[in-house]
Amino acid sequence: MLSVSGDVSASTNFTLAQIQALPANTQTVSFGSGTGQQTHVYTGASVWTLLNQVGIATNPAVKNDVLGKYVVATGSDNYRAVFPMGELSPDFGNRGNQVVYAETLNGTSAALTSTDGPLRVTAPGDIKGGRYVSNLAKLEVHTATSTATATGGGVTTQFQLSGAIAHPATYDLAALQALPAVTRTIGANTYTGVSLWDLINASGIQTSATVKNDLLGFYLVATGSDGYRTVISLGELSPDFGNQPDIVAYSMNGAPLPGTGFARLVIPNDGKAGGYVSNLVALEVVSAPR
Repeated sequence: MLSVSGDVSASTNFTLAQIQALPANTQTVSFGSGTGQQTHVYTGASVWTLLNQVGIATNPAVKNDVLGKYVVATGSDNYRAVFPMGELSPDFGNRGNQVVYAETLNGTSAALTSTDGPLRVTAPGDIKGGRYVSNLAKLEVHTATSTATATGGGVTTQFQLSGAIAHPATYDLAALQALPAVTRTIGANTYTGVSLWDLINASGIQTSATVKNDLLGFYLVATGSDGYRTVISLGELSPDFGNQPDIVAYSMNGAPLPGTGFARLVIPNDGKAGGYVSNLVALEVVSAPR
């Protein structure tokens, strides 16, 4: 049984048979583990499709409200990982995460072993397998919490880095330019800025050493001056897991950002730019509630 609850139209318990009745996809994934590199051929249903079966609760008055939500995938042992809706959505991240129930071995598809199944969530493209939650029991949809508020819109000159970190800070253009610069080319535009992961990691993320892969239960809320916001999981960003090349950009094509404030969150691998946050006023690190 898989429980789907939280910010959905109707909480639902899915049986294995009901999940198997959804459109099936087969994917080949590879990732590192404590026993070495693994490759699997899994069959299952899209997490996005499954969530839309119950209806993700969004506010139509809020632009791209879905980008301010995330899913906590929890196993029967309470191990968990956060997946932002922006990562799951075909319009944005489209990473292909699935709830899988079968694996092909020696040409034959069979149910997952008791170690991994009956259900497991996947994280295609991740370096290590920490976000592959085995014996999946719950998917809980939440709206991100943040203390950041809109400032009425307009061009910004600084942003706050805060939340579950040891060293909160304020960044202006000079402070960003003093950090190691990276570039990302997206279509015809080349952005220059700082690695989002490096910026957050240097602030001292307050994880618990007693919780396995506790980092995977954390997310970041990026907020613009108009209140527009995006959620990114720290698992997406970590070089050990998702290794996404997101940046806080401060220039485009060698010139200051055009009308989007001094700093803009840029997500290079997204299909659409809806997750980008212009006129950045806040980056807040949050541990998802248990």
